[in-house]
Amino acid sequence: MSEQHIRSSSAPLKRAAFMFPRGDNRSLSTVSDSIHNMNLPFDTHAQLNALIQQEGSPESGTGSATEYTVDALARASGSTVRNVRAYQDRGLLPPPERRGRAGVYSDLHLSRMRLINNLLQRGYTLANIKEMISAWEQGADLSQLLGLEQAISSPWTNETPSHVSAQELAEMFSGDLSAENMRKALQLGLIESTRDGFLLKQPRLLNAGAELVRLGIPLGQLFDVLGPLRENVQHVAEDLVRLASRLIDRYGEQVPPTEDLPKLAHLVWRLRPIALVAVESEVQRAMEDAANKFLIERVSNVFGKAAQANKSSPPEVQEQKNATESPEE
Repeated sequence: MSEQHIRSSSAPLKRAAFMFPRGDNRSLSTVSDSIHNMNLPFDTHAQLNALIQQEGSPESGTGSATEYTVDALARASGSTVRNVRAYQDRGLLPPPERRGRAGVYSDLHLSRMRLINNLLQRGYTLANIKEMISAWEQGADLSQLLGLEQAISSPWTNETPSHVSAQELAEMFSGDLSAENMRKALQLGLIESTRDGFLLKQPRLLNAGAELVRLGIPLGQLFDVLGPLRENVQHVAEDLVRLASRLIDRYGEQVPPTEDLPKLAHLVWRLRPIALVAVESEVQRAMEDAANKFLIERVSNVFGKAAQANKSSPPEVQEQKNATESPEE
């Protein structure tokens, strides 16, 4: 089985553990018929139902289309193989499906790994997390909370990292990938070194950069632009999300009322396309202003110098030129 997992068409679901204050050991109510009334994308309903039906059974942890090796699961969850196996030993993570000597993990395992990481970052111990998971597995209806959690945590892009060899990466940038540029690419997180090449973390961005390099713009200068650009975009993104976060913050450490959860999920889902439209519109406006300011000025200077050179030509040269350019009678 390939180490690189195959992404399914929709994002993995993650439990809504962050909605519960520490020390709150309440189990949630049983499965609600309101799943189909949630204002979520069509395929989310099926995923929620499948997760609720499977979550209580350790043997059913491979019900989704995406499959992972232990290495791929560790990478996808931002953890390590050692942690994956340790969580299994402690009963925090359901065992994988056995296929011969290989263990096959699913999106449900990825959801559980992200849940554990989330709670560990909030200061919970592994013992606390195990108690919490056990309580939820005894009769958890997470449909509404999962809808909000999926809206928050699912990827904002369907871009999938791709793998290339060292030679392919060098050819991609037309020989402009110096040691310094390689260092910048690694530092910016655009590429990741692997045993047999490199993983392109943002292929679309790198392909756009490669095209600009072929058009004559040095790669190092593009990286110098990308650093500040990323910081500015990050700042704007945080401001936009902060505005939406205030609507969740008003509940404090309490679980939002059931009737409010679909509204909050809808807000987050709508924030995605609206934010992209706003950013794209502003980038287009800024590029137009910059083009008018810098490019038109330079083109005008070129034409101006050409006109000046034409005026300063000797009279006989100018007359000969005019005669050549005159249309025949």
